[in-house]
Amino acid sequence: MGDRWTLLIIRELLLQGPCRFTDLKNGLPGVAANLLSTRLRELEDVGLITRTDAPPPVATVLYELSDTGLALQRVLKELGLWGLRFMSDERPGDAFRAEWLAYAPEWFTTDADPGGRPAVIQLVAGDELAVIELGDGDVHTRLGRATDPDLTLEGTPRAILGLLSGLIDLETARRLGLSTSGQLDLLNRLHPIEQDQERTPDRRQPPRPADRDPAHHRGPAGPESPAQTKTMQDKLPS
Repeated sequence: MGDRWTLLIIRELLLQGPCRFTDLKNGLPGVAANLLSTRLRELEDVGLITRTDAPPPVATVLYELSDTGLALQRVLKELGLWGLRFMSDERPGDAFRAEWLAYAPEWFTTDADPGGRPAVIQLVAGDELAVIELGDGDVHTRLGRATDPDLTLEGTPRAILGLLSGLIDLETARRLGLSTSGQLDLLNRLHPIEQDQERTPDRRQPPRPADRDPAHHRGPAGPESPAQTKTMQDKLPS
């Protein structure tokens, strides 16, 4: 499991479902075809994936997670949740795909108003499009464009995902190029899943005066001892 690309292959199969070899290669920018073939063979040997010959019109081999492989979803979610703290570090040459824009809200946020009306949020990051659907207390996502979204968030992946995951507030996201149209109050419903996230001082948002409770600090200049994730309502300007 610790070999390079192995967990990323499992992630792609979790996100896309049964895949052709070319689907996996396109979803893993930078992987060499021979290395991908090796990793797929190793995963099949240990029973984490299966391969089937799909009938026409596909007429090619499809790779799919076995029940044992599907059980790794919880592990991948926890790793992804841990990795959110590094999302604000943007590096030249980073690749991004629409599938990643879509899965993050579904994996890492909850609906803070389960009884609220159904709502649709359109996410636009360059040519990558994804849709968040809120309803019955669930957060669902899909690729594509919504017909009549209640809210549209458009900007860089860093700005959109940083805002939705609670890493940055709306003001910071706008400085990173985020534009919005529609019902901003819907952001209040997307509550980041709590995570034990120690942020460096330059990333942490300054606490509001009401949050300066001595019981929650190590000292006058010390960091907060409990790393708590605020709701989107705390992050919207009043």
